[in-house]
Parts: sequence; structure tokens; C-alpha cells
Amino acid sequence: MPRFLHTADWQIGRQYSQFLADDAVPLAEARLAAVETIARLAVEHKVDAVLVAGDVFDAQTVSERTVRKLFNAMAVYAGPWLMIPGNHDAALAESVWTRAERLGVMPENLHLALHPTTLDFPVLGFSALMAPLAQRHTYNDLTDWFDQASTPAGHVRIGLAHGSVQGVLAEEVDSANPIGADRATRARLDYLALGDWHGCKEIDSRTWYSGTPEPDRFKGNEPGYVLLVEIDASGSEPTVARLDTGQFVWSALDIAVSVASDVDAAIAQLNGYGPGDVLNIRVVGQIDLAGLQRLRVALSEAEARSRSVQVDLGALRLLPTAEDVAALKADGYLGDVIAELRDRQGGQPLGVDAGTAGHALGLLASILEERKLTGATT
Repeated sequence: MPRFLHTADWQIGRQYSQFLADDAVPLAEARLAAVETIARLAVEHKVDAVLVAGDVFDAQTVSERTVRKLFNAMAVYAGPWLMIPGNHDAALAESVWTRAERLGVMPENLHLALHPTTLDFPVLGFSALMAPLAQRHTYNDLTDWFDQASTPAGHVRIGLAHGSVQGVLAEEVDSANPIGADRATRARLDYLALGDWHGCKEIDSRTWYSGTPEPDRFKGNEPGYVLLVEIDASGSEPTVARLDTGQFVWSALDIAVSVASDVDAAIAQLNGYGPGDVLNIRVVGQIDLAGLQRLRVALSEAEARSRSVQVDLGALRLLPTAEDVAALKADGYLGDVIAELRDRQGGQPLGVDAGTAGHALGLLASILEERKLTGATT
């Protein structure tokens, strides 16, 4: 009964330029840690092979150090690693793979397919049909040849490919690197291990995307797994189970506020996040100055607790109450400025950007509040 781990889209060497360096580095390191976890799970579950369905590296130009660290991360599992290039690390004439070959860092138990090929493992009782990408984008189905491929009688037939299953992901991805939705049936595959879609997704009982083992974007498509695949015998339907591999959870939050109880609920929600969270927060609605100050404190505390927090308050409209304005003690010119900004935020005069006015009002109110707390004079 062959047993496999199916994984893909490691994207080793990815740069998180949208984050501060203090956050970007741990997020990049988590991708290597995910490979170490996969190797450990392979040993723990006594699998016959690990299937890696493309995009091992994020780019052809990753550093030599990154290449070495990747293969070091695989070292715990001494069984076969079956691997194909994907669109990010395609098997070009000169590629990250040719560099790795020259460095002499690829282990003997790595079975890397740089060309379409069938790998037979007689002792383990399975054969693997490998469909690597030799360029970033193709527009013909590179798994067509699976249908005619012969394998030893009684062998479990496994396919590895990287691309977009047609008619299933059409609304979410482009049409490059197409894969027929019925490939497993037509090619008599017991299991088709796919890469490219970064979420864990079942196409049919024999065809799966494992998704990336470490989340890397704010999509709720269930990343952060490796798949444990067990097949009793040739022709048997596989049993597929998800195993957790993700270190961080990426969440996109849309928080709407209009009354004080909404601010209370938002603060309670923010208090539930911790070191394993990467948050992208957008706050919309309207809020008074007291509510804004409470919310900003909660956001600051969440930033200190979590791995990363990105906040967008651009659609949040500040509506200071009369009590807020009085408490700021903004007389004379500053009082006139606050009144004008409040009018402009309400859309008067016409043509003025209410969002900009609201942002300016929030900044001014925050500065005045800070000066009041510190005892500074305006």
C-alpha cells in the first residue's frame, strides 16, 4: 500500500517587499521551516515518497545560500523526493536547477524531472508520470502524454503536474499551463498531484492541489497543509488527509464601525490575535474621537502581539462630537480649521475630497490630544 506526502509551491526565496524587514525576514524563513516540517512528517508517517509538484523556488535568481538551505531543510527524510519545476522555477536551459547541479548540492534521494518522464519504483510498487514546466507559460496541456504512458502491471500510477485545471479554476487564474479536468480518469491515474493553486483543493477524489505549505497571501483558500495520500492498490481510490504545516495564519479583516458598541466589538476581535497572525486590517464607517483613540490603542497592542499588522483607515470617517472638540480646547484659528474640516468631510464645498478632509481632521485631533496629554502648548 503506497503512501505519499503531496506538496507544492514552496516558493523558497520569496521576498515580502510589502512588509517591514522585521516582518519580512521571519515570513521568508517560515517557508524553509515548512520544508523541515514536511521532512519530519514524511519520517513520522513512514511514507514511500514525497511528491513535490513544482514551484520549489520562487525565482530563478535566488541566492546560492538559499539553494543550499533548501536542500539542507530536506535532509531529515532519506526516502525518495520526487520533484518537478513549476512556472516560477521552470527547467530553462539555464535555471536555478542547472545552478544547483553545478553546486553539487542536490541529494542522491532527489528524483528531479527536468523533462517529461516516467519514474518506476519496483520495490515500492508505484510509477510516477512527471510533467515539468520547461518555460514559465505554456498553452498546451503538458499532461496529454499521460494517457498513452505505460507502466508495469500492478503499479500504482501517480502523476505530477503544475498548472491550471481547466473549467475549475477559470474564474480565479489565467489560462496558462492548462491541465485537463479529466486527466486522472483518461490516464488511468490513481492519484494526480498538482501544484500552482496556493490553496488546498480537491478537484476530484484522485486529483488534488496540496496548496502552499506556508500561507503567503490574504486569500481564504486554505493554505498551510501537506496531503497524506494512501492507496491500497492499483485502481483503488486514494485516501487523502490534510496535515498542518503552516506557521503563520494570514487574515484579511474588514471592520465596520458606526457606534460605540462596534468599537467594543472591534477591540475584542483584535485582542484575539497573537504571535502567529499576519493581519491586513481595513476599517470603514464613522467614529468619534474617543472611539478612534480607543481603536488606535487596540491596533497598537495588536501590532505588538502579532507577527505583522497592516492597517488601512482611509475609509474611516472621523466625526468628532461637540464634546470632542471642546475637550481639545482648540480656540481661535485651530477651532476654525477644525470646523472647516468637519464641513468638508461632510461634502461642503462640493468637489472637496471628504476622505482627505477626514484624514486631516483625524491627524489634527490626534496631535491636539497628544499635546494636551503631554502638557505642550499649541
